[in-house]
Amino acid sequence: MFAMTPWVRRLLIANVVIFLLSTSVMPYLFRDFVLIPSLLLQRPWTGLSYMFLHGGLSHIAFNMLGLFFFGPRIEQRLGGNDFLKLYFFAGFGGAAFSFLFEPSAPVVGASGAIYGVLLAFAMFYPRERIYIWGVLPVEARILVAIAVGASVYLGFGGTGGNTAHFAHLGGLVFAFAYVKWREWRQGSARRDFQRRLEGSQVAPSVGLSDKAQLARWQSIDVASLHELNRDEVQSLLEKAKAHGTRGLTPSERQFLDRMVVSSGSR
Repeated sequence: MFAMTPWVRRLLIANVVIFLLSTSVMPYLFRDFVLIPSLLLQRPWTGLSYMFLHGGLSHIAFNMLGLFFFGPRIEQRLGGNDFLKLYFFAGFGGAAFSFLFEPSAPVVGASGAIYGVLLAFAMFYPRERIYIWGVLPVEARILVAIAVGASVYLGFGGTGGNTAHFAHLGGLVFAFAYVKWREWRQGSARRDFQRRLEGSQVAPSVGLSDKAQLARWQSIDVASLHELNRDEVQSLLEKAKAHGTRGLTPSERQFLDRMVVSSGSR
């Protein structure tokens, strides 16, 4: 299991604290911050605030367990900023789908956001086994497929009772859109970076001694590089230190030379 991550911890604490307040000393929180989809345009803050309200102990327990088990892996995979964007974007998706398909039903809970986190987990780790009730193994992709099917059937079939199935479905759809958009954004950045490298004048390390070559590559300002290249530079530097600069392939040497130019080092 992954260690607890900063934003997952903060979200857990915030949800639990607000739950305790709303069920004891501040019950009016439900009146002022519950999402009533048909009033979303008049009360836009409820598109965020509803994610921190819960209808009972079992409701918050289910959501927080989901965040606890799946959230840290996703936060470590995406980073804190992108994890928060995914979480709240999925939550807003839950509000949007409730507005479109069930506008008169009040909605509370982090379920839309949690379903979004689960969807991202299944996209990144589709064959990871999840043990239902600690016993029954189900691959993440199958669990999400079941969740999608249940949300569609119970939501449109009108047999969902008091459960906000459209909020779940909105969280799933918006999380999928966010992950795909993030992949496109990273791919676009990678392609743009490669074009700039191909058009740059690279001053290769040919003719330098091993010591001079390594010193030149070690001068690379790793912090200034695109995130896609930092790990590769550090890995190649470790390889060069362990096996000598001649232990690198020509393409690896060329890559490091390009990073020297890209980072502004000489």
